[in-house]
Amino acid sequence: MRDVTHPAYAVVRQVTPYAGVLLEDNPSVMTLDGTNTWILRAPGSADAVVVDPGHEDIPHLERIVAAAGTIEAILITHHHDDHVGGAPWLARHAAAPVRAFDPALCVDGAPLTDREVVVAAGLEIEVLHTPGHTADSLCLAVNHDEPAVLTGDTVLGRGTTVISPPPDGSLGAYLSSLRTLIAFRSGTRVLPGHGPDLPDLPVVAQEYLTHREQRLDQIRAALAHLGSDATPRQVVEHVYADVDPSLWPAAEWSVRAQLEYLNQGLGR
Repeated sequence: MRDVTHPAYAVVRQVTPYAGVLLEDNPSVMTLDGTNTWILRAPGSADAVVVDPGHEDIPHLERIVAAAGTIEAILITHHHDDHVGGAPWLARHAAAPVRAFDPALCVDGAPLTDREVVVAAGLEIEVLHTPGHTADSLCLAVNHDEPAVLTGDTVLGRGTTVISPPPDGSLGAYLSSLRTLIAFRSGTRVLPGHGPDLPDLPVVAQEYLTHREQRLDQIRAALAHLGSDATPRQVVEHVYADVDPSLWPAAEWSVRAQLEYLNQGLGR
């Protein structure tokens, strides 16, 4: 039986003067330590913004309500259930709107749009449409005291991001999104959807871009060895031979996106 009172799950960890994180107890290969639910409020604000409430995990959602107090808005970085599943429950219990890029995820609130600035909880939160991991993926930039970007699953605190199978995921779009993040000011903190926060977004985004370019070179080499008709699974077994096979299904998602990218002639 899980211990919902364990400090790792019960306590909001303050990362910046305006951003605290509450970890959901849902660790896995895909979610790392669990989903990071971010609670944003300017110092002195009585209201809060909640970003990515996680699954419909009632103990976790009740902790969010207790920690956040008055919730002015619930913002969603993308449609995967480990980020948005609990949003309808939280919206009902907090009487707060849910806003996301995908209109189907919104509750009593308008869809978020690229470069929109959400003013709430004493903060200005700029919306950046950063597709690639999914078509609806967003990052949220906050420039208050210490600049930071909430990156959802576009940039993680540890490891690399899986590209969802096309047409939801797109490697071309993802590479473009990484270049958008590389352009941020040095020292902008990463507040990810999973894993620890990181100190410098441009550095991490550049590492992600370099990694993706290296993987593309490896896949080109695999196709030259296996033949152009190789299946995604065969490519995974060749390129990811040194990776734990439990990670191969997730790697296959990314390989499918990379093969589509190469087949479109975008990686030449």
